[in-house]
Amino acid sequence: MDVAGAEAWLRRMRPAIRSTRRAGLLPDQGQFAGLFHLKALKLRDPVLVASTDGVGTKLKVAQLVGRHEGIGIDAVAMNTNDVLVYGAQPVFFLDYLAVGRLQPALMSRLLKGVAEGCRQSGCVLLGGETAEMPGVYGPGAYDIAGFCVGVVERARLIDGSRVRVGDAVVGLASSGVHANGFSLVRRVLSAKALRRRQRQLLTPTRIYVKPVLEVLRRVPVHAITHITGGGLLRRLPSLAGRAKGLQVSVVPGSWRAPSIFRIIQAAGGISAKEMSATFNMGIGMALACRPGDAGRIVKIMQQAAVPAWVIGRIERSRS
Repeated sequence: MDVAGAEAWLRRMRPAIRSTRRAGLLPDQGQFAGLFHLKALKLRDPVLVASTDGVGTKLKVAQLVGRHEGIGIDAVAMNTNDVLVYGAQPVFFLDYLAVGRLQPALMSRLLKGVAEGCRQSGCVLLGGETAEMPGVYGPGAYDIAGFCVGVVERARLIDGSRVRVGDAVVGLASSGVHANGFSLVRRVLSAKALRRRQRQLLTPTRIYVKPVLEVLRRVPVHAITHITGGGLLRRLPSLAGRAKGLQVSVVPGSWRAPSIFRIIQAAGGISAKEMSATFNMGIGMALACRPGDAGRIVKIMQQAAVPAWVIGRIERSRS
């Protein structure tokens, strides 16, 4: 491994890393771990919420077209959105980047994206690992994964136990495909089509942290789900997952889905059911709340430039 080159690159990246600082970060001790003091958060009964995830085969599209700027944001988003569903604020993030050989220009774009995702999420980039693995990754190839820890007061933990019949389901707009379903995307779209649609396909995953935390400060929310693996069809039912005898009823056509989903469906002749079982279909996160509070949530999200709609309700199960 080119240790000297890696250290030189890391020194150049320190301004981006430092831009994510927040209260609780303790000084770097020059070791291979970061330090964070929970006392700075001033919580009485904190519960830690942790997540780890990667970006999947969206990487292959980025590598095909040479656009990597948003991949670092994706790596953060997939994790911080996951801890958010419990009502937790993300407090720190660590990244893992593996390459065949040191590629400073590529790595810089990825790390700057990670730093941007951390700023959007309000969490500190506490540390990470860059692994040079010749023979494992070829020229231009890489993998990236992330690890996030968030925290929430135990009394404010969102675990779905308050979901009731009649609750409204509010859907928050996705920015596009996000980072799921790219194996299917790559199967149905040619390399030429992937290049033509690269802007739509590589739009970074929307980070919902700050606007949803604002909602939680102002409105009681009973459950949240992040629409990731399994798509809308498999993730929406988790809003009623802890409550026996309940189900989510969706109103078709109650939101606007990005056109990229129609393009993918037409290219592959994919059924509507398979599309919903694979992709977010325009809804990146969904919240369950009292019917009278749904309008307030929609307004708060719209003020944060995130389109939102009432897309359904919680009903008694028919089975």
